[in-house]
Amino acid sequence: MQEIAFLARLALTDAEVERLRGELGAILDYVEKLRALDTAGVEPMTHAVPMDCPLREDTAGPSLTADEALGQAPRRDEEFFEVPHILSGSK
Repeated sequence: MQEIAFLARLALTDAEVERLRGELGAILDYVEKLRALDTAGVEPMTHAVPMDCPLREDTAGPSLTADEALGQAPRRDEEFFEVPHILSGSK
């Protein structure tokens, strides 16, 4: 739990870690219950209720050049944004 909090940049007290450990455990237990359900013949869906989601035509439009997009970036590496490493073992 501490590693997850670290990666999420959260400062948690010991009490918060214990509370969240219990909540996360309950969520994972519920997911296991869902996995046990027989879903054969059930059509996959993206929402629990019917939704009409009209799609627009996927066409290219005007876009920024790399220099325009990176113009105010605090750090960059040629044509890329440069961000700090956050995972342990990173350079």
